[in-house]
This record gives sequence, structure tokens and C-alpha cells, in this order.
Amino acid sequence: MATRAEPVSNWTEDELAAAEQLRIATDRILAECGKVIVGQEEVLEDLLIALLAQGHALLVGVPGLAKTLMIRTLADCMNLSFNRVQFTPDLMPSDITGTEMVQEDRATGQRAFRFLHGPIFANVVLADEINRTPPKTQAALLEAMQERQVTVAGNRHTLPNPFFVLATQNPIEQEGTYPLPEAQQDRFMFTITVNYPSEDDEFRIIESTTSAARPLVQRVVSGDELLAMQSLVRKVPAAAYVIRYAMKLARLTRPHGQNGEPPDPNVPDFVKKYVTWGAGPRAGQNLILAGKARALLRGRTYVAIEDVKAVTLPVMRHRVITNYNAEADRVTPDDIVRQLLGLVSRDER
Repeated sequence: MATRAEPVSNWTEDELAAAEQLRIATDRILAECGKVIVGQEEVLEDLLIALLAQGHALLVGVPGLAKTLMIRTLADCMNLSFNRVQFTPDLMPSDITGTEMVQEDRATGQRAFRFLHGPIFANVVLADEINRTPPKTQAALLEAMQERQVTVAGNRHTLPNPFFVLATQNPIEQEGTYPLPEAQQDRFMFTITVNYPSEDDEFRIIESTTSAARPLVQRVVSGDELLAMQSLVRKVPAAAYVIRYAMKLARLTRPHGQNGEPPDPNVPDFVKKYVTWGAGPRAGQNLILAGKARALLRGRTYVAIEDVKAVTLPVMRHRVITNYNAEADRVTPDDIVRQLLGLVSRDER
């Protein structure tokens, strides 16, 4: 059976050399993170893919799985500014974005408003336990995550570049938590599930964290180097059939049409039964961008179907909104996405 030809790269020698340097640098970053984080290689790689693709990431896992430490360690491997915000029920939007304050000029005695920057003004912002604050405060992140700026008192303030929001969330506690609105979830490129470590990894964790030794993480790349890597990711070509594959994955999650139009006739019955709302076009965009970053990490200068498949779960799981039927039958968004991957893969053969 004939196979599709991969796109021919027309990159210059300098760009190919930069792609090789990117692969070497990311390998070093993961190695440095491995000094502190035991196991969780897939989670660390997903975080790195999100950063290279200029996306934000949400880490979901029970307490004690080093979610916060992973994010801090990744930031330490790069010469980036870092701020941590502990989200609590009494946190206000101005506690994140900053506020206008009246200050007096000691020389002239005149008073004027001055903007005091909040913790959002950093390259890497850790939103710790993001679901512990009301939607009103969560909304303070919307403009920052989408437009890389904040507006306070009618004035726009540009955020540092690069800029990432990496958030954590505890999936088991219900009291004192506020579910993230769909619009807030959609701003995250990835939702990454952090699972328990294996038996061997757990032994190494306990052994290393209860000793006197404390490993030091070396800085591997600067902010400017990271920006160059992000620019390189955008140059990776994606063939039309790869883009259509990503589109199909997103479109088949939509059980309803828009404006009275019927849904895609190929939407499977299990989606119609279990899904209330499916993924929008941003899912397809993120599948391709994340696939491009993963391709470079694998030493390729084009996106393959396998790259899109590898990032589908973290891109799609928070964009598939299930209904009561799914809850009754204990069907999760991950189950639905896995079924779709199997279905679309069969169609691609």
C-alpha cells in the first residue's frame, strides 16, 4: 500500500543546525530536571513541548506528586524570571495583575498614580491550586494568557516575553474549590495528568529527599534562546493530511452543529451519547503546534501523524465536556479521546 510522502524541508543549513541545537538543549534540560525529579519523564516532556509551542499547561494530580517542584525546576533550568501565586478563596484579581497606587514625589510634593506590578509580570508564573479561587479571580488570567498583557485602570501593560502560566490542580478535593470555567480551561494548551510513581521511582524519591544531599540544577538556555526555539517551532512544516487529521479529531468531538446546522455526519454514536460540548478550532491549532515541537524534540523537521497522536490526550481531555450519561457509565473524557484515536487511526490506514 502506498504511503504518503512527508513534506520536503527547505530549511537552510543554519536552520538545520539550530534544530539540532534545540534537540541537544532540550535533552540537557530534561537531564537537569532529572537531577531533582525522579521519573515523570513524560510529564516533563509535555511541559517542555508546551513551552516550546508558546502554550500554557495545567497539571492535575493528588497532593505530594511534586507538581510544584517540577514547574520550579523547569524554570530553574532556563534563565527566566519565576513567580509563584498561591490561589486562595480570598485572592483578588489585583493581587495577581497589580494595582494603581497613589505615590508622592518627595522632591516636589506632587502626588500621582503609579502602577505596581503584580506577580503575573514574570516569564514563568506558577498558579498553584488554581481551582481554589473564585472565577472572578481566575478571570484575571484570561487576558494575560491569551494576549500577553493586562489592562488595569484602562491602561495596558505588556507582560515579559517569553510568558507562560503553569498551573496545578488537585482533582480529589471538592470543599473550598471552584471548577475552572470552560473559557479558562480552553486557554491551556495542555492538561497533564500526574500519576503516582512506580515502586522503583518511589523508592528513589524517598531515598534522595531524606538525605542531606541537594542537587543543583544548571541553567541551560536563556530567555532569548528560548524565543529563538519558539520561532523555529513555527517554521516546522505540516502536511495538509496531518492538519486534516488534527481537524478530524477535533470535529468528531462535537455532537451538535452551530446555528441550527446538523453536526458532522461522521460523529460516532458514543460522542453523541456522552458529550455535551466538543473541542473548538483552538484544539486543532494546539495539536499542530504541539506536534511541531515534539517533532523537533525527536530530531525531525516535519510533523508526523505520530506527533499529533502523542499530544492528543493532553490537548483534548479538558476540551471534551461530558454529560450525565458519561458520569453514570463512568466514561471519562480520556476514554472518549482514546476511542476517537482508535477510530480515526483506522480511517487513516
